[in-house]
Amino acid sequence: MSVSDIQAPVNERRPATAGMPMLHKAIFAVLFVLLAILPMLVYPVFAMKVMCFALFAAAFNLLLGFGGLLSFGHAAYFGGASYVAAHASKVWGWTPEASILVGTLAAGLLGLAIGALAIRRQGIYFAMVTLAFAQMVYFFALQADFTGGEDGIQSVPRGELFGLFSVNSNEALYYLVLAITFGGILFLYRIVHSPFGQVLKAIRENEPRAISLGYRVNRYKLMVFVLSASFAGLAGATKSQVFQLASLTDVHWSMSGEVVLMTLLGGVGTVFGPILGATIVVTMQNYLASMGAWVTVIQGVIFVLGVLLFREGIIGVLSKWLKRPL
Repeated sequence: MSVSDIQAPVNERRPATAGMPMLHKAIFAVLFVLLAILPMLVYPVFAMKVMCFALFAAAFNLLLGFGGLLSFGHAAYFGGASYVAAHASKVWGWTPEASILVGTLAAGLLGLAIGALAIRRQGIYFAMVTLAFAQMVYFFALQADFTGGEDGIQSVPRGELFGLFSVNSNEALYYLVLAITFGGILFLYRIVHSPFGQVLKAIRENEPRAISLGYRVNRYKLMVFVLSASFAGLAGATKSQVFQLASLTDVHWSMSGEVVLMTLLGGVGTVFGPILGATIVVTMQNYLASMGAWVTVIQGVIFVLGVLLFREGIIGVLSKWLKRPL
C-alpha cells in the first residue's frame, strides 16, 4: 500500500472548516474580476445597488439558511442603519466610512435588543415577533423628527473617504462599495465554514440533539441573529451613501419580503445563491420599471416558477447536479 493510498481517505474526510475549496476560490475570483469591470458595462449606480442587495441577501441567508431562523423583519436593520448613516453624514458631517460603521453598529445593537426577545419563540411565532418589531421601527421612522418623516433624509453628502479621497463620483464610490460587499460576503463565508458555523448547522438540523451535546443553543441563536442584523445594516448603510437617501421604503415590510424572495430564488443555505437571487430581482426591478405595477406581478410569476422548477433555488439545484456545495 502506497503513501498516497493512505492519504486519500484522510483528504476525503477533511472537515468543512479546513479551507476554501478550489471551486469556490475560482468562483470568487471570477466574481471579483466581473465586478471590477462591471462599471464599464452597466450604469455604476445600478451595479452598486445590486451589490448592496447581494450583501443584504447574504446576511439574511446566514440567519435562515444556516441558523434555521426565518425573520420577517430584516428591513428594520437594513433601513435603520440607512437612517443612522445618512444622519451621521448629513447632520454630523462624518466621513463615509465612519457613517457606514456607526450605521452597522446601530443595526447590530438593534438586532441584539430584538433578538434577545425573539429567540424565546420558535417557528412562525419567531417570524411574527420579528415582523412586529420591524413594524415598530417603521412607525418610529415615520414619526421621529430626525428621520424626515415621509420625505426621509435627502441629499446625503458622500464626502471624502478617511478625509482624504473624494467619493463624490459614482466611479470612485463604486470601488468602495465593491470592497465592502466583497469583504462582507467573504467574512460571511468564513463564519459559515468556521466551527461556529458548524454548530449553527447542527442546531438547524436537530436542536434537541445540540442541546443534549451541551451547546447553549439560545446563545448561538442570538449571536447569529446579531451577526445577520449587523451585515444587513452594513448593506443598508452603504446603500444610503450610494443613493444619498434614506427613506421609508428601506424599513417597509415589503423590503423584508424582497430579501426573502431573493434568498429563496437563489437558494437557501448556499453561499452564492443569495448573490444570484439579488441580481435577478434588482435587474427585473430596474429594467422592467417602465411597466409600473406589473413589475410586482412579473416578480410573483417568476417566483412561482422558480419554486416549482427549482425547489431548492437555482444555485441549490445546480449544486445538486454538480454534487458539490455552492
